[in-house]
Amino acid sequence: MRTTFQGSIVAMVTPFKDGRVDEAKLRELVEFHVTSGTDGIVPCGTTGESPTLSHDEHKRVVEIVVETARGRLPVIAGTGSNSTAEAIDLTRHAAKAGASGALVVNPYYNKPTQEGLYQHFRAVAECADLPIILYNIAGRTAINVETDTLARLARDCKNLVGVKEASGSLDQMTQVILACGPDFSVLSGDDNLTLPLMSVGGRGVISVIANIVPRETVEMTHAALAGDWKHAREMHLKLFPLSRAVFIETNPIPVKEAMAMMGMVEPEFRLPMCRMGAANRERLRTVLVQHGLIKG
Repeated sequence: MRTTFQGSIVAMVTPFKDGRVDEAKLRELVEFHVTSGTDGIVPCGTTGESPTLSHDEHKRVVEIVVETARGRLPVIAGTGSNSTAEAIDLTRHAAKAGASGALVVNPYYNKPTQEGLYQHFRAVAECADLPIILYNIAGRTAINVETDTLARLARDCKNLVGVKEASGSLDQMTQVILACGPDFSVLSGDDNLTLPLMSVGGRGVISVIANIVPRETVEMTHAALAGDWKHAREMHLKLFPLSRAVFIETNPIPVKEAMAMMGMVEPEFRLPMCRMGAANRERLRTVLVQHGLIKG
């Protein structure tokens, strides 16, 4: 199995209202991405505040996104956990719900060895007939999936079809591309590195800024995929201030605040996520005004 996920795949926020998942707003956001030409949706990832969703809420969000998408774009459900048994349960649910794939993050906090990582991801990959994208983000999980481990997994697990690479290291990303081959989708986990990664063979991005500028993110990634590097570079430079602004505080705080300023969602989080500080909110507002997303 080598399903190719590429282009602009949005790491979608989870909208809340009065402490509960806002299911109506969630459906609106899915429709927004369908009409914007987004290439895929990831519900229940880091940007979707998955650590503070109950398992029932997590599964319900995946079900709603799949139901609303109706096959019009791929839904890649976040199903990772630091418990292999929990990751297997969430991945099996995603498959049953009709998801197109699963995004499985490194086991966090328990800091497994490379052999432990291999056994974890292999167990998840073998639990369901579903394409798997590994999510490698040492900054949040305290462990890096080394390239040799990833290549071993790609060789042994035919449904491991790609990686969301958020190491911040173009050197490591290039090593992965060389080690795993052209049919393995290496996707950026950092919006500001999408074009640099695509220039050496990356296939796109699982994007935070696509929550607010989906069409422009699609335009940049599709230009790169088509080899139109001049236009892709122009779009990268245009989007770069936004890419930086949505990380001036911990993701997903800034992007959700931006969406609230744009009237897309309520600025509601679950602790320990909280509202952005006033000074940073003004910095974010300035960038949104400069980009023409809100009025000054």
